Amino acid sequence: MTRRIVALWLPRLPTDARQRGWSAERRAMPLALLRTERQRRVVVAVNRAAEAVGIQPGLTLADARALEPGLEVAEATPEADSGLLGRIADWARRFSPWTAADEPDGVTIDVTGCAHLFGGEPALLADLTGRLRAAGFVARAAVAATPAAAWGLVRFGTKEERRLERLDGLPMAALRLPAETLAALHAVGLRRVGDLHAMPRAGLAARFGGRLLQRYDQAFGRLDEPISPRRPVPPQCERLAFAEPIATPESIAGALRHLLRRLCTGLEAAGLGARRLRLDAHRTDQRVDDEPQSLTLGTSRPTRDPAALARLFTPLLERIEPGPGLETLTLAATETAPLGAIQTSADGDEADTALADLVDRLALRLGERTVLRLVPRESWLPERCVAPWPPLDRLPAPSALHGLWPADRPRPLRLLTPPEPVEAIAPVPDDPPLQFLWRGRHHRVRRADGPERIECEWWRPEGSLGVATRDYYRVEDGDGRRFWLFRAGLYRPGETPRWFLHGFFG
Repeated sequence: MTRRIVALWLPRLPTDARQRGWSAERRAMPLALLRTERQRRVVVAVNRAAEAVGIQPGLTLADARALEPGLEVAEATPEADSGLLGRIADWARRFSPWTAADEPDGVTIDVTGCAHLFGGEPALLADLTGRLRAAGFVARAAVAATPAAAWGLVRFGTKEERRLERLDGLPMAALRLPAETLAALHAVGLRRVGDLHAMPRAGLAARFGGRLLQRYDQAFGRLDEPISPRRPVPPQCERLAFAEPIATPESIAGALRHLLRRLCTGLEAAGLGARRLRLDAHRTDQRVDDEPQSLTLGTSRPTRDPAALARLFTPLLERIEPGPGLETLTLAATETAPLGAIQTSADGDEADTALADLVDRLALRLGERTVLRLVPRESWLPERCVAPWPPLDRLPAPSALHGLWPADRPRPLRLLTPPEPVEAIAPVPDDPPLQFLWRGRHHRVRRADGPERIECEWWRPEGSLGVATRDYYRVEDGDGRRFWLFRAGLYRPGETPRWFLHGFFG
């Protein structure tokens, strides 16, 4: 299949972005965006009205005001413009999943095998630019067999050159060459791309460097130029475009079931199961810089059961607001794991499946990070001695867990996160407290055991409480309640240790 690349050019992206939402009268006024260079205010972008009166990027603000006293000015925001270009590249995925932002003012779209879905390449280009112009952007687009050719045609080609994909008449700047290379080419009379055809390659490389031949070969397809998509395209992804927009809950649920069946068929062929899914819904009134409505779903173990996944998605579908209608749904398995053939008749399979369904429903309702299993972790710090673990994943080998929890040191069943400060009265330097005040109530200590000194890990200087040493005590008050207190820091000249309550026994 012949490769087909669309180059989208937004020549006035910064000013178009600034003028969105303005009235027609205000949009017709000259506008310049400025930045500060060497203590001077310099024009970096202008709209069409400012260009018509002779204002160009590179002029100082004083010179621009001399040309147009009524010039409206604003601060340039390159980071915001870059973010907008990225959102436009994401929006362009409605035409192809393979899109990439071409800083500072372009988007590259690989539409190989996609154009027939939009009525052919001319109709695709008209739809692309028409939607952008309706959103307030000046936009041009061209399609060619290589990214370099499309880039040059959209910026320098006439309408006829773009239609016939002719590069010979384009200026040398269409090859994306550095300014010094362009000046050297012009000095010897090489001004058009076609002028290079009859020139010896060895002489061109020796005089102008290898970049010239690289760009020349990329433009004519002799050297491949890959496109890195803005977002990696998941290998397991299904897309459904509707001839007429859908808006009812039943039609959306039916479309999702169809996508799930297709996705699970592909997962089975690849020997995979889904661990995380993302559903993107595109509305007909979605603006070019709007993110699609997205639903994400995680599973406790790899699965490719479309009925089970549909049950999990059902309560999430209520979050989709179809508005005037949805025109596209995309379902992707963004995280997968190996899953072999499933034997459903073995003992225990139904129980395992029911447990997995229960875990998934709980995670969906309570949040994925609330349904976890705790496993020992090698750390003496109480708040770090356990680690969260997926509830149904295989546990680490018992040999890896043995000895991680000290058996000879009692630990409370409940910990406070974070430890709460208390006011304590204790003899110095290492005696347990005699009494302490916690949450407005005094506790007189009847029995105490300790201290147990715990140092912070050496790679965590000063620890989470600002000290590297803790002395823990197990204390019992007059009512028989047992607490786990610690003193943070040591008694030193000029320093007063602080006391904290970290947990409860019983």
